[in-house]
Amino acid sequence: MSAHVIVVDEKADLEWAGSAGTALTARDFVTNPSLLQGKKLRVINLSGEFDYLDFGYYTSLLAEARGYKVVPNVAVMTLLARKTLYAPELPELNAALRKDIDKMPDKPRAAFTLTLCFGKPTDPRFARFARAVFDRFRCPLLRVEIEFDERWSVRALEACAPSDLSPSEFDLFLHALEAYTRADWQTPKQKTPPRYSLAILYNPGEQLPPSDADALKKFVTIGASLDVEVELIERKDYLRLEEYDALFIRETTSVSDHTYRFAKKAEREGLVVIDDPNSIIRCTNKVYLAERLLANKLSAPRTLILDRGSLADADRTLGFPLVLKIPDSSFSRGIVKVENEEQLLEQGRKLLQRSDVIIAQEFMFTEYDWRVGVLNRQPIFVCQYKMAPRHWQVVRHGEGGRVTEGSCKTLAVADAPKDVVETAVKAANLMGDSLYGVDLKQNERGVFVIEVNDNPNIDRGTEDACLKDELYQIIIKEFIRRIEAR
Repeated sequence: MSAHVIVVDEKADLEWAGSAGTALTARDFVTNPSLLQGKKLRVINLSGEFDYLDFGYYTSLLAEARGYKVVPNVAVMTLLARKTLYAPELPELNAALRKDIDKMPDKPRAAFTLTLCFGKPTDPRFARFARAVFDRFRCPLLRVEIEFDERWSVRALEACAPSDLSPSEFDLFLHALEAYTRADWQTPKQKTPPRYSLAILYNPGEQLPPSDADALKKFVTIGASLDVEVELIERKDYLRLEEYDALFIRETTSVSDHTYRFAKKAEREGLVVIDDPNSIIRCTNKVYLAERLLANKLSAPRTLILDRGSLADADRTLGFPLVLKIPDSSFSRGIVKVENEEQLLEQGRKLLQRSDVIIAQEFMFTEYDWRVGVLNRQPIFVCQYKMAPRHWQVVRHGEGGRVTEGSCKTLAVADAPKDVVETAVKAANLMGDSLYGVDLKQNERGVFVIEVNDNPNIDRGTEDACLKDELYQIIIKEFIRRIEAR
């Protein structure tokens, strides 16, 4: 982990600041860069002088120029300078504020001010709201003025310095500073800090994760060999994202859950992120995919977008059997095959309770699906996923959560059918330049795109069966390339 530099206004503050890391005045930080030259650092700017061209402003500006991570950064300083700039963030903050207040048996009766120390509020009842503010405005110390005008809302946000705090607020601030920097006080794993740090978001309890435990371990070891520190993080580590250079999501994604929030936050913090937010939006919705494939004349099974009014018409166009899908289905969940009109209406109505529109596709049975992994517009692996035994899908979900999967055969990209690989790359390119898994079927009529996944499986002994360690190297090196290009 990186070392901390605590930047303060006055030399008198150096004593308490030094307990959390290397302490410097803003003047020394700006005018004596040799004091910290060559170190990988995280700078905590506690100067109260955030006005344009003050020493506090220059501290964050030059920290960014020197390649350090800094809070607050210049973008946050600029936002906090005028309400018109930070006003677009207030609706979500106001919603979080009201949720906290609604839970209080003894609600505030007048306007009040909260002080936030690294996202910790002086009034612990506002913990949810304080986290939301700190997530959007990563500033160590903030005053939040709250008013009531028909509804509770934020009137103003203002950065402040330790010298502005009361004795009780200062005690909270010191504890918050200690908590914020505690992880970096641990004995470092390496004497020489790695070039870059990569966080891998995963869920240890997920039944069908995109990468199994052995693959995650391989990412860690391959990363170390390439001078990249890879750390596995979970949902609870949301507020730590800004500690890293990049984020790799190895958890099933959804626009409606924390995985998208992680991707969006990482993008906002300036991290390289795979899956990026746009890819999650595009790939997790099969309605979008169907329209993109049609607009770009890529072959796919005949597809209809249905709502409650058009559900009964599907068989006239597609015939039976046909497949119904909710737009954000994954790992064969939310996908059903129907054999007749009765099943169409019954299963369609069930799926339409979860989404206003669903997808209907002609049924294509093949013994296996092709999966082509594409990274930065280049194919990196090809697999044949066979159907689960006595089933029409790769994954069969049984009673009690029991899951059965078909076997897999992995091919070198050069050994796979050229038209399969080329079609997959074209489909992935419609989504972006991230990491994708394109599923295709091949029969006597040709090659058909089934879907494009934004976080394809990379499991030990399966997708890496041909390239082995090289597959992990390719992915880590792409993160390095993007970090350096940034």
